[in-house]
Amino acid sequence: MDTEKLERTISFSKTLNLLYVVKDKNNINNNINFFQNYFNKVAYVDKGIDALNSFQEDMYSIVITDIDLADINGFELIKKLREFNKRLITIIYSENEDRESFFKTIELKIDGYIMPPFEENKFFEILFKVIEICKEKSENKKLKHQYHELLDKNSIISKTNKDGVITFVNDNFCKISEYSKEELIGKTHAIVRHPETTDIFYKDLWNTIKNKKIEWSGVIKNLSKTGKTYYIKTTIKPILDSNNEIVEYISIRSNISTIMSDKKHLIDKIEAKKLFLLILIQIEDFDILDKFYNLLTVDKLEKTFAFNMLSYLPNSYIFDNIYNIGNGRFALLADFFDYSSTDTNIKEYLETFIKNIRKSILVIDEIEYDLNIIVSYSFGKEHLYEDAKCGLDEAINKKEMIKYANDSSIKEHIEAKKNMEIIKMVKIALDNYKIVSYFQPIINNKTKKLEKYESLVRLVDESGNVLSPLSFLDISKKGNYYNKITHRVLENSFKILEHISTKISINLSSLDIEKESTQTKLFELLDEYKDYASRIVFELLEDEHVKDFKVIKSFIKKVKALGVQIAIDDFGAGYSNFERLLEFEPDILKIDGSLVKNIVNDTYSRNVVETIVTFAKKQNIITIAEYVENEEIFNILNDLGVDYSQGYYFGEPKHISI
Repeated sequence: MDTEKLERTISFSKTLNLLYVVKDKNNINNNINFFQNYFNKVAYVDKGIDALNSFQEDMYSIVITDIDLADINGFELIKKLREFNKRLITIIYSENEDRESFFKTIELKIDGYIMPPFEENKFFEILFKVIEICKEKSENKKLKHQYHELLDKNSIISKTNKDGVITFVNDNFCKISEYSKEELIGKTHAIVRHPETTDIFYKDLWNTIKNKKIEWSGVIKNLSKTGKTYYIKTTIKPILDSNNEIVEYISIRSNISTIMSDKKHLIDKIEAKKLFLLILIQIEDFDILDKFYNLLTVDKLEKTFAFNMLSYLPNSYIFDNIYNIGNGRFALLADFFDYSSTDTNIKEYLETFIKNIRKSILVIDEIEYDLNIIVSYSFGKEHLYEDAKCGLDEAINKKEMIKYANDSSIKEHIEAKKNMEIIKMVKIALDNYKIVSYFQPIINNKTKKLEKYESLVRLVDESGNVLSPLSFLDISKKGNYYNKITHRVLENSFKILEHISTKISINLSSLDIEKESTQTKLFELLDEYKDYASRIVFELLEDEHVKDFKVIKSFIKKVKALGVQIAIDDFGAGYSNFERLLEFEPDILKIDGSLVKNIVNDTYSRNVVETIVTFAKKQNIITIAEYVENEEIFNILNDLGVDYSQGYYFGEPKHISI
């Protein structure tokens, strides 16, 4: 036996009392001395009657006995000793080798058989196996006890005889019913029956447990001693004897009158990744109620509706909990397999539910309310809440009463999955410095010489594909990676200044400028590369979501003082206007590509470009045309007086090696 097993065996054996019963006194002292080292207490006797007397005085956990004792057979002794301790560990120590003894050992389920001479290693091997079994039984008994204790603590339990007369109730039954045990025992459950529960309901219940002799589960609406309504999810099981006759009924119930009031409880439950059925319920036109009535009245209305919801549900199935998730919205959640075992048609079930609510009237502070609901339902493990919410929103928009959410959420799932894949791709690219800058040349129209580059962000994926910002930049904003991408582009763009002699144009959005960390990064780089500041152009992207123009104007003033030029990107389309132009005092206008690419055939585009150029020249502002794809476009722009051109006619964006 290895050291670990030996230590484990000895550790447990030292908690046991041993009774040693042998008639042969040879080596008896040696064996007793050995046992005393490894057991809590050791008693030695040589007769069966003495062994029985010892057991009456002290309790022993293990007995080692000979078969051929002077007064009684060892097997008979074990039978009698087990009457004192049913879990007694039994080991035979005998030189008897006859087949009958071995068969008897098996029949009595003796734990071990040792033959003289006594060997410590063999003894410990047997003891180890016996102790492992003993420990397992002990743990099972302990767990079983804890389980029953927990069940009694958290459940409402009662027993009745075969005629339905109560023979036992636990404390929880008394607590919720408000009756004492003395008032309940000897009565039937009719004592807590709610007058609104129909005879048909109970007829079905009794037919199930009494005639079919099978378990019944469902919800029961009861009435306490003081007249309070309460709902209990109930399982009633008939207990049968060996002749398949009913002996008694046991009922286990859980109180479901309490409404869960936190959306987090619902999400936590769903995240168990089990297969669920989720139903979302919206009180129709709740926003109107919320505006029309005071907060206290609306709160009472929600709580009253939630409490009464159980009475609106059909009796064929009950959900484990009701979740009040706010704004007149509720959720019901059930294990899918529990639901499917009822053979309930969910659409018919919900139609009945809606009809019951329409027939009901809620009375709050003597005012009557007629309520309608809209519901959606969803099955599954993943995105269960998102599915149901999507379905409910669609049902509300389309004025549908019931919506199967899984159908309406397929597109959203595909989109969400795609977005997650993009976010993951961006993260990997950032971690591996695969957010890179490509540079597109900007040409002086008069000299046709390269005088500037625009820095454009690209992502290199794990397969080596180079992706444009259209495929990842907007999604990155939702995943909080946009700022990290901006910082990487700034680093790349400033670094290239040391290796080229032209100007570098860098795109900045209002989001970049308004972000304090990005501004800090910018001014750190401007300080580090201050000798190159005059070769830097910041292109301000048009954005309708500017939060604070003062921040933008202050930034422009600071960077221009350092020698940086300011360009307005995509001018002539979107949100551009001449008033904004005067506020920002740009050095450069970049004419929007949508105007440039149509300039050959579209008179309107040509007129707009001409107007921009005329205005720019009067203000001493440089103009750059984007999307210059061919010579014909270039010639028109040149004739109109545009200063610079950028587009595939002069060069596509490329990586510059440094």
